[in-house]
This record gives sequence, structure tokens and C-alpha cells, in this order.
Amino acid sequence: MIGLWSVVLTAALILSAVVVLGVGSVHIPAGDVVDVVARRMRLITGAGVTPLNDEIVWQMRAPRVLGSIAVGALLALSGAILQTLTGNELADPYLLGISSGASVGAVTVLVIGITSTLSQSLLMTLASFAGAVVALVLVLAMATGRSGALPAGRTILAGVAVGQLCGAAVNLLIMVVGQRDVARTAMAWTLGAFTGLRWGSATTLAVVAVVALAVCVVNARILDAFAFGDVSAQSLGIAVTPVRWAFMIGTALVTAVCVAFTGPIGFVGLTVPHIVRLVVGPRHAGVRPLSALAGALLTLWSDTAARSLAPGSEIPVGVITAAVGAPVLVVLLRRQARRS
Repeated sequence: MIGLWSVVLTAALILSAVVVLGVGSVHIPAGDVVDVVARRMRLITGAGVTPLNDEIVWQMRAPRVLGSIAVGALLALSGAILQTLTGNELADPYLLGISSGASVGAVTVLVIGITSTLSQSLLMTLASFAGAVVALVLVLAMATGRSGALPAGRTILAGVAVGQLCGAAVNLLIMVVGQRDVARTAMAWTLGAFTGLRWGSATTLAVVAVVALAVCVVNARILDAFAFGDVSAQSLGIAVTPVRWAFMIGTALVTAVCVAFTGPIGFVGLTVPHIVRLVVGPRHAGVRPLSALAGALLTLWSDTAARSLAPGSEIPVGVITAAVGAPVLVVLLRRQARRS
């Protein structure tokens, strides 16, 4: 079952990427898209590839497609890990305030215009990571009981509180900045967008996604142990607290990288793991890779809708993912209500 779904989703992702590379103000047939990609990968000589098609497909659209695939995979993986570690099916980087904390760090660099010998993207990544870790620590400090347990309701409330606090800080930073262009850029960035992705940033996101997926696959047994609670994990010889913190800090880092390059994009980490578990069951050996593939498909098509639904303008990607994720959140809340 898992193998079959992996093949299906992988094929769907490859086909979707080919189709999306041809979608835009200038339509390019799928055959020409394949020729451009094959030429760039030195699989063919590419004598029939025009310079215009090469420029549009490879230089303008391909980085955006690769970046959206990587971000979707990373956010879905992060959501699946957080749901397991907290024992809370509503956990994801957005609802737990991690994305909001990362946004505070990134917007601070963007708005204040901090100068350094480091590139702005690296500065934003570092600042995002710092903000994400601080937000995560605050949420866990507020939610963790004396026994070390993380009650689902309290964790979500803590995440919402920290998210609101970080959101207010972001809005304050945007309001006090004197330059309207910078403020407008920061405001648009807070809604999530893949517009500014180029090959350097897209490649970075892709490498992070591959590493994160490899770590999850290798540690699938440990994550499976957490799914049955801390006591079960301890009985299997797992150091619960250090391992939980290691994965959560890793999740914060992954979220920070995504936020630094594309802004906060919500609901991907919440909805995708649940859909995957409904299809293949709870085992992490299957949930992780399938969540990455499904998350990549969601963000890829969300970005395509964002740049295609309103000709002449672009809808923020976060609006599209929220339109998809909000109904799923309502369904999950109703499920919890029926169980209680």
C-alpha cells in the first residue's frame, strides 16, 4: 500500500511539475518544457529549444516550482513530527506559533535593514531560527505540566497566544518603518509567496528537504515509539526529553528556513499528515515520505493557483492554503468534539 502510494504521488508530482512549468502568461507546451529540462540536464543537445522558452522555463519558473515543492515537503514533515511529539493532532508550525516567531526574526531583518557581511537571505534565516526557537520555548514552557506532559488543549492555546503576540510584534515593526516600499514588501511577505525564489534559494530549500526527509526515514522507529506516548518510548530505551527537544529544534530550524525564503505559509503541516494517515495508517515509515510528497503537491498547485486565478496580479499563497486548510481544521475540531 505504501509503495503503491509512493509511486502514484511521485508520478503525480513529476507530471504536475511539467504541467506547471508551462502555465503562465506565456503558455509553453509540455513537450517544449521537457525539451528545456532535458537540455539543461544534458540529456539531449536541445537544438530545437528556443532562447525564450529556455529563459521562461528554466530561469523564471523552474526555481519557483522547485522551491514550492521543497517548502511543501518541509512543512508537511514538520507538522507530522510535531503532531507525534506533542500527541496533539492539531499541532503544526503555524498553530504552535513557530512560524510566527520565525516571522518576527525575518521581518526585523527585512524592515530594519540590518547590514552585515552575510547575505540578507542568510541573515533572515538566522533571525528566523532564533525567533522560531524562542517561540517554541515559550509555547512548551506555558503548556508543559509538572509531570512533563503536553495536554493537547493547553498546547494549542499556548501556541495561539504566542502566535498572536508574535503577530502583533510583526505588525508593529511594519507600522513603525518609515519607508513605504519596505513596509509594503514586508506586509506582502507575511502572507507567503514564492515570487522571489531564484536558483540559489530554491536549491537551498531542496537540499534541506532531502536532508530532513532522510533524517525522518532513518528515525522512523523512534517517532513510532513517541506515537504511543512517553512511557512506551522510555520502555524502548529512548531518552524522551533530549530526543523530543532535538526533533523540535530541528523542526524550528526547518520552519525558519522556509519562512526566511517564502514567508509564513499556514495549514500545510496541519492538513497533509492527517490525510496521509487516513489513507495508509499511522506508521511513520509511510507517513513521512508520503506527507512530503503530498505537501509538495499541495504547495505546488496552491502557488500555481495564486499566480493564475487573478490575471495581472498574484494572490498570496497563504490565502490559498488557508482556503484549503481551514475546512479541514473545522473537521478535525468536530472529530475532537465527538470524542470528548
